[in-house]
Amino acid sequence: MSSGTSATVPQVDGVDPGALCVWMDRLGIGEGPLGPLSVLSGGTQNILVRFRRGDSELVLRRPPLRAGPDGDVTMLREARALRALAGSDVPHPELVAVCSDPAVLGRSFYLMCAVDGFNPTVEPPYPGDVSAQSELGLAMADTLAALSRVDTADVGDLGRPDGWIERQVGRWQRQLESYAALPGYPGADLEGVREVGSWLEERRPTRCQIGLIHGDFHFANVLARRDRPDIAAVIDWELATLGDPLLDLAHLLATWPGTGTGAISDLPAAPGLPAKDEVILRYGRETGRDLTDLGWFRVLACYRLAVLLEGSNARAAAARASAEVGRSCHRMAQALLYQAQELMAQKES
Repeated sequence: MSSGTSATVPQVDGVDPGALCVWMDRLGIGEGPLGPLSVLSGGTQNILVRFRRGDSELVLRRPPLRAGPDGDVTMLREARALRALAGSDVPHPELVAVCSDPAVLGRSFYLMCAVDGFNPTVEPPYPGDVSAQSELGLAMADTLAALSRVDTADVGDLGRPDGWIERQVGRWQRQLESYAALPGYPGADLEGVREVGSWLEERRPTRCQIGLIHGDFHFANVLARRDRPDIAAVIDWELATLGDPLLDLAHLLATWPGTGTGAISDLPAAPGLPAKDEVILRYGRETGRDLTDLGWFRVLACYRLAVLLEGSNARAAAARASAEVGRSCHRMAQALLYQAQELMAQKES
C-alpha cells in the first residue's frame, strides 16, 4: 500500500522523504505519512535523522554528504554489528532494515528503532544521586562483559581474527604515517609516540581472546536509562570489529572521566562515578577473564586512540575539519600518549 509523504515533512540534506517512504512501503515498514524529520547531533559526522511513522519511532543513519566510498562500507559494517547483537544481553538499538542501493538516498543507510535514553556527557547523569552515578559507572563494565559473550559465529565478516594482536602496532603506525599525504599537514608532532609503539611491540602478549569489540566505547557513545541507573543502548558501532574484548575495557579506562596528566574527558556533574580499579574488578568478576595483560591493552588503547584523534588534526590542517577541532584533538592525542607513558612506567616499576 503506497502512503506518500506529508507536505509538512522538512527536507534534510541527504534524506529525501519521498524516496524513503517509497522504499519503506516496498519493505512493509510502517504505514501512513512520515512525521517531521528531526536531525540528531552527537559528535559524529554521520547523518542521523529521527522520525515517526505510524506507531514507530525510528532513526535513519547514513554517511555524511561528502563521505568517500568507505562511508558506505561503514554503514553496512555497523548494520552487521547490530544484527549480530540481536537477542544478546548487550543493550543496543534494534536494527529494522538496511539499504545498500544508492539509488534510494544516494548512499547506503539503515533504520533502527529509536531509544529512550540520554547521553551522560550532554545531560548530567542522575543529578545529586552519587549512588546512581556509581551504578551507572559499573553498568559500563557490565555492558562490556555482555559484549564479550557475543558468539563470534553470529558476527559475520567484521575483521580478520588471525594475527590480530600481532598486527595492532603496525596497523596504527601506518595510519599515523598516512596523514602526511594530506595537504597542509606537517606531520605528527606527538611527543613519545615512537617510544610507546616500540614498547608495545617489545612486550606484546603471546595470547589473545577474539570476540566482537565496539572499538570506541566510552560515555559519549552510550545512552543511559531515565528510569534507573543503567545503559539503555550502546551506539555508534562504526569501528566495530573482531579483536580482543580487553581493548574495549582499556579504551573505557583510557577515556574514564577524571583529572590528571592523561585525562581527556570529564563528567563534572557525576562525582559518584567509581574509581577505575572498581570498574576493572567488576569486569573481571563478570567475565571471569585473566586480566594479567590488561596493562598492555591499556597502553595500546591510548596509542590507538591518539592516532585516531591526530587524524582529525591532520584533516583540519587540510581544511577538512575546523581548526578548533584539530587543536582539541591534537591536545587529547598528546594527553593519551602521556597517559600511556605513565602506564608503561607503572608496568616497569
